[in-house]
Amino acid sequence: MKRIYLDNAATTPLDPVVLEEMLPLMREQFGNPSSIHGHGRVVRSAIEKARKKVAELLNTSPSEIFFTSGGTEADNTAIRNTVLSKGIRHIITSPLEHHAVLHTAEHLEKEGLAKVSLVELDSKGYVDYAHLEELLKTNEPSLISLMHGNNEIGNLLDLDRVGQLATEYKALFHSDTVQTMGHYKHDLQQLKTNFIVGAAHKFHGPKGVGFLYMQAGTKIPPFIHGGAQERNMRGGTENVYGIVGLAKALEIAYAEMAEHQQHIQGLKTHMMDRLKEAIPEIGFNGDPETSEQSLYTVLNVSFPPTADSEMLLFNLDIEGISASGGSACSSGSDVGSHVLRALKADPSRPSARFSFSKYTTKEEIDTVVDKLAVIMGVEKVS
Repeated sequence: MKRIYLDNAATTPLDPVVLEEMLPLMREQFGNPSSIHGHGRVVRSAIEKARKKVAELLNTSPSEIFFTSGGTEADNTAIRNTVLSKGIRHIITSPLEHHAVLHTAEHLEKEGLAKVSLVELDSKGYVDYAHLEELLKTNEPSLISLMHGNNEIGNLLDLDRVGQLATEYKALFHSDTVQTMGHYKHDLQQLKTNFIVGAAHKFHGPKGVGFLYMQAGTKIPPFIHGGAQERNMRGGTENVYGIVGLAKALEIAYAEMAEHQQHIQGLKTHMMDRLKEAIPEIGFNGDPETSEQSLYTVLNVSFPPTADSEMLLFNLDIEGISASGGSACSSGSDVGSHVLRALKADPSRPSARFSFSKYTTKEEIDTVVDKLAVIMGVEKVS
C-alpha cells in the first residue's frame, strides 16, 4: 500500500535537487568553516554564498541573516534575548502561537523578567487589532510576537498592519514565519519587522537548520555561547550542508512559488468541496474559505461527533494516510490542541489537520475523502 502524506505543516519531503546540492558538502567538502586552511575556506565560502542567496530572496542584507538549528531556536533567541538586553518588560502575544513562542514567553514571566499579555481574538481566530493597539498604548515599551501563518488553522496575520502599530508605539516586532517562509514572498525592505524566522524542512529543505533575520540596529546578544560563529551570534560549528540545502530549497520555492500556490490552493479548495459533499455536518476551523486570509497549505477539518480524535487519526493511519490533529479537550496524556481550546472549539467534534505540498495530487485528495467517508460511517466499504 502506497501511503499518502498530508502532514506537510509538520515537515516536507526533501527536494531531490536540494539533496544533490548538499551531497558535495557531505562527501568531499568536509572542512571546518572556522579553519583558515584550504579545506575550511571552501566550506566557509559555501556558507556565505548561501547567506547571500537567502538575503537576496528576502530583499535584505546578508549581515541580517543568522543561521540556527531551526525555528524554535530562532524564536527563543529573538524573544528571550530581546527581553534580557533591550529593557523590554512586556510581551504581547496570542494564545494561538506555536509553543516555541508561548513557552518562551511563559518562562520569562515565571522568571519575573516580563509580563505577558494575550491579545484578544475573534471567533475565527483573527487578532483583534484594536485590542492590540490598546495593549501597546498602556504597556510601553513592548515586544510583539505574533505568527504570520498559524500552523494548525492556517489564519494569516496582517504583517504590515502590526508592523505599523509597532512603529507607532515604539515596540519591537517578532513574527514566527516558519509556516509561510517559502510559500509567500517576504520583502524585508518593506516589512516593519525586527525579527522573522525560517526552518528549511517546511519548504522541502533539510531538518535541523533554520535562520533568524535580525533587522540592522536591533542588536541582541547570542543565545548559544561557545564560539565566534555567525559573527559572534551563535556558538558552535555550523551545519554546513544544512545551510547550503536551506538556501537551495528557498531558491527553488521562490522560483516556483506562483505555480505551486495555484496547485496547492486548488487541492485545498477541492478537498473542502468534496468533504462538504461526502460528510454531513462537516466544518472547518479557522477561516479557510477566505483564501486571501488563510494559509493555502493548511486545512483544519472539524468532523461530526461520532468518534474521538485519537481514533480518527489512528484509522487514517491504518488506511495509509498521514495527517495530524487533536481535540479541543484534554484527556489522559493527550493535552489536545491549545489552538482549538483557545477558539473554544466543540470538544465533542474530532478535528484533523491536512496539509499539502507541491507533491500532493488531486487523486490523493479524492482517496482521502473517500476513506474519511467510510471511517465516519457515511459510506459503506464496497
